[in-house]
Parts: sequence; structure tokens; C-alpha cells
Amino acid sequence: MSSTSKLPHDFVWGYATASYQIEGSTDKGGRGPSIWDKFTSIPGTISDGSSGETATDSYRLWKEDVALLKSYGVKAYRFSISWSRIIPKGGRNDPVNQEGVAHYRTFLEELVKQGIIPFVTLYHWDLPQELHERYSGWLNKEEIIQDFVNYAKICFDAFGDIVKNWITHNEPYCISILGYGIGIFAPGHKSSTQPWIVSHNLILAHAYAVQLYRKEYKEKQGGQIGITLDCHWLLPYDDTPHNLEATRRGIDLKLGRYADPIYKGYYPERVKKVLGDRLPEFTSDEITVVKDSSDFFGLNTYTTQLVKDTQGDELNGHVKMGHTKPDGTQLGNQSDLAWLQTYGPGFRSLLNYLWKTYEKPIYVTENGFPVKGENGLSLEEAINDIDRQDYFAQYTKALLEAVTEDGVDVKGYFGWSLLDNFEWAEGYKVRFGVTHVDYNTQKRTPKGSAAILTKWFNEHIQE
Repeated sequence: MSSTSKLPHDFVWGYATASYQIEGSTDKGGRGPSIWDKFTSIPGTISDGSSGETATDSYRLWKEDVALLKSYGVKAYRFSISWSRIIPKGGRNDPVNQEGVAHYRTFLEELVKQGIIPFVTLYHWDLPQELHERYSGWLNKEEIIQDFVNYAKICFDAFGDIVKNWITHNEPYCISILGYGIGIFAPGHKSSTQPWIVSHNLILAHAYAVQLYRKEYKEKQGGQIGITLDCHWLLPYDDTPHNLEATRRGIDLKLGRYADPIYKGYYPERVKKVLGDRLPEFTSDEITVVKDSSDFFGLNTYTTQLVKDTQGDELNGHVKMGHTKPDGTQLGNQSDLAWLQTYGPGFRSLLNYLWKTYEKPIYVTENGFPVKGENGLSLEEAINDIDRQDYFAQYTKALLEAVTEDGVDVKGYFGWSLLDNFEWAEGYKVRFGVTHVDYNTQKRTPKGSAAILTKWFNEHIQE
């Protein structure tokens, strides 16, 4: 195989996780409660009635997790810090929990010692509950921006000498739409106005944290900072003008309303048309801070969906998404979640779209597949995860083609996820891990997909 058909030698790959989904020990080590602790305590919010109270017990078993990563031969690991472990009450005038700081410091030092590059997400949805109660959290522009920037500063100071890759927010779409629009994620609000306020404030908090990093830390610490956005690739159900336009509108409502301000300095016209005066406006000073406030494009993507125009589902731009083609066949292989099917070519198309539209190097910060019915399988059946292996085979092929044939600048890839874990509203019923977790014993067992990815990246990265 020629070097031109391989990924660059400095390409990084690994796995991703999130603090609330794996850490457990929610009342240990000085950690304060988050909005997910509160949300999961409300009957009926989580499909199996569970919570992240124990999860994969990774706060205690972190050495096992690092050993797993080492055994898989990864170059990097993306994980998130729990805000309420660092500042239990969350605010800029609240005490810092040195035990929490020490925990992450020790963990980071071990990663680096093992030759694993840390990619640190500051916010993966677990807002300190105190801030939500004190001033409505992400709905309060002035307070939340100051508190988030303060939290970021504490992390830059504590870890920035060894952390060179920072991500401010993970998937602001999910925070805003699922948490404040539909209400199926914490804090469980249902509203037609709050999602747009929350989205706006998330963008600003991100941008001001980046401004701080660039002014006080970037040159001194030699790192980079950006944001992770989520997007499915969308294809029109057919070539009718209504569905072609609905596809563009769907991409703008899910992705463009974050990416366009951050990389271009303004909201897309289609977003303005759908939301009208409910969409907050940036001041000229804010635009100066927001525009070009990400050093890279962090991308979480899982699937491709077919789009029809509709008068419903305003939160997604009056579009209906599905996987059934006009001839009645399915787009790809079905996962354990209704919205996710395997379709590798869509991944290649999305990477090309992002590179051409935003012209920033891309890190694929999440990509993975929950095998249908896996939670009901025996251990022997679960680790033989053929459908997940097929998914990764398709998506890594698409990744390689986008880089080597299309010239897309992709810098890294993180599979979701290192471990089976707490899958938010689905609880423990859905498994995304390349490592099986027995939730009764916390025993970790590698699945076939872990070996497949290790072999593939070993063969496809230049030496």
C-alpha cells in the first residue's frame, strides 16, 4: 500500500467518553450534584429508571481504563471533566474542590506517561445543579458566561501544561433542543423559545472561554481550543424542490446555527426565517469574539438521514427525517436506536461539506454504533459485535477516502465509545462500547470491534 493511500503520520485516533456516563461516585471526592443527578432522580425520565450514580465506576477504576486504552494502542483519549467535581456549586465565587482537581491531574499525568494524548472536553452536559437553581443556568446570559469562563480558567491553570487539546462544549444542539425544547434530557424543559436562548448563550460562553485561552494561555502552553458540534449527514428523500430545500434547512437548523456564527460570524438566513424574533442577536462586540472562535472543527456524527419537508417539527426546521427510501428499502443496517443506521458514504459527504464550507481542520470527536438488541445478549454473543465491526469498516473507509482522495483535512478520529456506559435517556439499555461492561461486576471485556479498529489504524497511518 502506498503512503498516499494512508492517513498522515501525525493523525491521532482513540476513543471518547463523558464524565457523567462513566465516572459514577456522584457523591464522592467532593463532587457536587449536577443537573443530570437531579434529572435522573425524577421518576419516568430514564427508560430503565437508572442513573449515573455508579455508571462504569471509572472514577475509581480509571487505572483499568488507561490500561485498556494502552492495550488498544490508541494515540489519544477524549474525555470530559465534571464541572461540579472542580467547583461543586459551580460559580465564580464558590470554592474550588482541590480533591477533584487532584483526581484529574493524576489521571492526566498517567495518560501522558503511557503516551496517550488527552483531548479534554470542559462541558459535556453536566451543569452544576446549584447554578440551575441559583439563576436558571444556561438561560441566564450574564451569569453563565462568567461562571463558565471562570471554570475554564481553573482548568487551564490546573492542567494546561499537559493538556494541549481543549474542547469547550459537546453538542450544543443536544443541550438546547433535547434539554430545553423537547425535555428528554436534563434539565427537562419543554419550550419553543428557551432552546434558542440556550444555544445563543452556549455560543457566547464558548467564545469568551476561547478568548481567554488565546489571550493568556495559548502561546505560553502551546495548545489549541475549539468546540464539538453534532450533525447527521442529510440527503433529500427525493429530488423535489421542497425536499431539496428542506435538506438545506435541516442542516442549517442542526449545524449551521452554531457553525456559521463560530466560523463565519452570523446566523444562517434559513435559521432567521424559521425562528424570527425568537432568535437572539449578537452585538457587534460579541460578534468580534464569536467569529473564528474555534481552532478546528470538532465533529460528532453517527448516521445519514433522508429528509422530507413538513409543517411539523419546528425545532429541527420543519423537516421529517427517516431512513426509508422511496422504493421502501432502508438506507443501511439498523442499530439499537431508531435514528441510527449504517451508511458510510454519508460520512464521506459530510466531511467534504464541512471542509469546503468552514475550511477548518476536522477532528471526528465521536462516531460509533449500538448493535441492535446487544443488551440482551450473552457476553460471548455481545463481544462478537459483527454489525459494529461492519459500521467501523464502512466509516473508516469513508474517512480514508475523504482524506486521501478528496483532500479533506481530518486530523483525528475518536470512536464512541471506549466502554458500554450510561446512555442518557436510554439508561443502560443501549450499548455503544468497544469494551463490554458487566454492570454487576464492572468487568471490562474487549469486543471484536476494538481489535478491528486497532488493526485498521495500525495499517492505515503512515509511519
